[in-house]
Amino acid sequence: APQETTSLLSSDAANATSEALDEEVEALLAAGFSPIEIERERMKKNGCRILAILVVVAAIVGVVVMRKTRAPPTGPYELVELQTGSEFFDYYTFLDGPDSLGSAGYNTYVSKERAAELGIFNVTEDAETGKPHIFMKSEKTHEGPRESIRLEGKRRFNHGLFILDLSHMPAGCGVWPAFWMTDESNWPKNGEIDIVEGINRQPMVKTALHTSDQCSMYAHVPDWSWTGKWDTATGLPDTFTGELNFENRVEADNCWVMAPHQWANQGCVAVDQRNNTLGAHLNEAGGGIYALEWDPANHFIRSWAFPREDGIPVNLQAVMDTASLEPSKRVTPDTDDWGVPYAYFAIGDAIGCSADHFKDMRLVINLAFCGTVAGNRFLRDCPEYAEFKMENEDDIGDPWKTCNAFIESNPKILEEAYWEIRGAYVFERSY
Repeated sequence: APQETTSLLSSDAANATSEALDEEVEALLAAGFSPIEIERERMKKNGCRILAILVVVAAIVGVVVMRKTRAPPTGPYELVELQTGSEFFDYYTFLDGPDSLGSAGYNTYVSKERAAELGIFNVTEDAETGKPHIFMKSEKTHEGPRESIRLEGKRRFNHGLFILDLSHMPAGCGVWPAFWMTDESNWPKNGEIDIVEGINRQPMVKTALHTSDQCSMYAHVPDWSWTGKWDTATGLPDTFTGELNFENRVEADNCWVMAPHQWANQGCVAVDQRNNTLGAHLNEAGGGIYALEWDPANHFIRSWAFPREDGIPVNLQAVMDTASLEPSKRVTPDTDDWGVPYAYFAIGDAIGCSADHFKDMRLVINLAFCGTVAGNRFLRDCPEYAEFKMENEDDIGDPWKTCNAFIESNPKILEEAYWEIRGAYVFERSY
């Protein structure tokens, strides 16, 4: 009887030895219940347990599905990150290693410990305002590529308002700094948003989006919604002859990294038409503020540039001035009060670019040199440095190699290749 009963018991009892049957089963047997009756009772209990488990699982699945399909928030903006002073670096990790293959900068990013050893970052009190400013730069090496800094945000975002207030941004030939967002492990599926990047000594700021297929701005961005213009592509190979065509220019309004009739990974690029929003002029005038609003609920991504010499919107200045106060005393961002943005990108299910092209991205701040962008444009943007001109195997001037040679010479111009940040502010809409 004990051996017959063992096969009918729960898994816990079945695993017990025949000499030590479950006390509850022994009691039931002693009371005159047959093994079949015991098994029937066990199945009833297990059935209730299974039903309860299924209910819990269904509830969990329901919550997960609800979260995944939950509409983006539409409430007022609330501060989620105040990146200022000594706490600035708490929001980031230091990448330790070479630049990505896609950027291929002539630099190596170093750990926080190595950066401290080199003295290429610090927080210093500003002499005029008494407020802490964040400084970041690079250092030369005997090997050639400079040691530099790339900060990667610890938090992931699916919407938000991102503000960068700076006094100085790296500028000059061969220099390629950026404040941007990405999910590199899922690129380009989850998108990339370049909030601001400086390329050599260009004076006009740009915002660029890089995505997977089916994300076009063509005919979806009305003229009244922005003050900028689309970047262009020229010199592309002719479809039939393969010869480079410099006669035509095509607007870069397709965000897909492999869009035809644009350069590879050019993306959709909006350019500010003012020539004081980036580079040396901006730095000489005391810097400025960049802001990007990623708002799926209102079907757009848009960005502004405010050179300090042109004045800062009252609401924006108040937002930054009160960010460190308790929540009830903070001024809420009102982006409609900031004027027409220079960049506007339409996103949404009924538009040319669905909102799910952008998700799970983190902030990145880095300082690169040369590479696939600043390097490839070097001879065009900085022709006066032709003395460093290097040629490829076809005896044709190689702008990338020339840029690297220029950086290796450690020119005095690199003294301007540093960040001086007053603070970064991140807001998200409430539900």
